[in-house]
Amino acid sequence: MVEPASGAEPADAAGDAAEALDHPLPEGVRRRVVSLVSDAFGGLTVADLPAQLRQYARFTPTRRAKFAGNAMAAAVESDTVFRSRVADKVREAQADLAAALEAGAPPAAADPLDVAAAAFVLRPAGWVKLVAAAGEEAQRADAERVGEETRRELERLREELAHVRELQRTGGDQVRAELDAARKEAESLQRKLRSALSDVKRGEAALRKVNAEIDGIRGDAAARVAAAESESRRVKSRLAEVETALETSRRATREGRSIEDMRLRLLLDTVLDAAQGLRRELALPPVSTRPADTVEAVEPGRMTPKDIAARALSETDPALLDQLLALPQAHLVVDGYNVTKTGYPTMPLEKQRLRLLGGLSMLAAQTGAEMTCVFDGAELAAPVLLAPPRGVRVLFSKAGVTADELIRQLVRAEPPGRPVVVVSTDREVADGVAKAGARPVTSALLLKRLSRVS
Repeated sequence: MVEPASGAEPADAAGDAAEALDHPLPEGVRRRVVSLVSDAFGGLTVADLPAQLRQYARFTPTRRAKFAGNAMAAAVESDTVFRSRVADKVREAQADLAAALEAGAPPAAADPLDVAAAAFVLRPAGWVKLVAAAGEEAQRADAERVGEETRRELERLREELAHVRELQRTGGDQVRAELDAARKEAESLQRKLRSALSDVKRGEAALRKVNAEIDGIRGDAAARVAAAESESRRVKSRLAEVETALETSRRATREGRSIEDMRLRLLLDTVLDAAQGLRRELALPPVSTRPADTVEAVEPGRMTPKDIAARALSETDPALLDQLLALPQAHLVVDGYNVTKTGYPTMPLEKQRLRLLGGLSMLAAQTGAEMTCVFDGAELAAPVLLAPPRGVRVLFSKAGVTADELIRQLVRAEPPGRPVVVVSTDREVADGVAKAGARPVTSALLLKRLSRVS
């Protein structure tokens, strides 16, 4: 069988030239051709294969048909030598079918696709008709198969439609009953919803009322807190005063004498100085009083009450301040910023303080009175580096304590009976120190007196 095949190569070439497909291979025939070529690979050497197929030589027939199907079909179509080698392997594997095709009598019982694939490879006379007939047979078989499947599917759909219609007939009453139940349930839900909405509205109204009550309570609480804070500040201020007095008492105790002893001694010195001043003023003789001296009369050369009334000074006369400071153990307390902002308000605070303290130092040297100048510590951005002038005590109020309150503390610290003069134009300060027994004078009076000093 091999020798005739080898001698038939020119005839195959001539047949190929005479016969050719005018349309692509049917898909079924193409798959069978690829299977034949893949099976024939096992009997060929690598050198017998076209260059584009040599990389698939070691593949199994199944993998070769899967990955090299298009390449093998193209090689059989275009490479006559390769096709003749594949044809030899087909003759060896399917000798009866090959002999029948070459004899021009394909077996009627054979699969048309197998017959067409073998004819495409072997290329006997009339192979194009065999391929075309196989394609038509395959299409007819596919059409019959599709028609049968369509008929079965149609029957299935008819059965399902009949079943659905039966369900519709039997389930209509049930659906209507379920629909009525659903409608009743919807009505019940609507009633519940309306009731719930009414409850929500009542709840919102109650919530607004509660919020209003809470706002009122908060306002009352804020007012009470503010009052408590104010009272706390007052108590803290009073506590600070008490602590200051306690510290002063402790310091005096450590020095060996108490505050009361100091105040008593100061008061005694005041009384003694007043008595000496009164003695000098009255020019009493060192002898004891005589009965005749008790008779009221105007002695020659002495002032009458009318003369004494004529000596009263105006509240704006600087001489009034001299008379007050001439009293025994007099203590002058000055509201510093009240004086400076009355006399020279355009100057910086530092220069205001220096100018006032310079004038007070000269006044202290002239009168010998004790002098204390008080400034408000709230005006300070930082601690003041200041050396107090001689004869003048300089004090700044602590944080949270005003200069007015510090002045009142100084006045309360003095013993009753000691002459204390407070310089301030502030009416609240003047009234407060007057109640404590001090003599208030205006800042303008001190400024006039200091201008006379300078």
